[in-house]
Amino acid sequence: MISEFVISAVEKEQWPESDLPEVVVVGRSNVGKSSFINALTNKKKLAYVGNTPGKTRLINFFKIDDTWMLVDVPGYGYAKMSKQMLIKMGKMMDTYFNQREQICCVVQLVDARHGATHDDLDMIEMIQSLGIQIVIVATKVDKIPKTKRVRALKDISQQLHLPMKNIFGISSTEKTGFEPVLERINEIVEQAKKIVCSFIIMHDNRLRM
Repeated sequence: MISEFVISAVEKEQWPESDLPEVVVVGRSNVGKSSFINALTNKKKLAYVGNTPGKTRLINFFKIDDTWMLVDVPGYGYAKMSKQMLIKMGKMMDTYFNQREQICCVVQLVDARHGATHDDLDMIEMIQSLGIQIVIVATKVDKIPKTKRVRALKDISQQLHLPMKNIFGISSTEKTGFEPVLERINEIVEQAKKIVCSFIIMHDNRLRM
């Protein structure tokens, strides 16, 4: 996989001019978002990794294999962030999700040990209301005994009312579980490309009529 940083954005005007499908990674602060991105792309420092939650405060765009864009957005639920900053980030996120037509998929990270929080459920509800495909990734499964990992994923499946095939358990520490996630992302990206191609063909046909 070839991955490269494109740009960090706050305002809409800073979003990259691109027609590539975008896969957005969301999750609570300290759920392991940066570690997930680094392990998925097999790059140690593509995304920032730190012990202090709430470090990502921009929308970061990364080009993957020149075929799709991976987008890292700020984590939510960090209590120590100022109210002014929370409002600013909320507006930034709202604008991006509601106006960025290139979004084809959201990868929602949840902590495998605790399941989805109220903040996670709010985010999932918002994503589904926008009609965006969602992939649930349960992080930090290495913190759960191997005999209890399947049960933990089943609990998340029941909590979110989603089939088990849509729940993926991963460990950034053990570097396990990423291949099925990447396969699912690639499936959704290819679907998005076909839809765009069909729209372009229909548009061209109408122009010729």
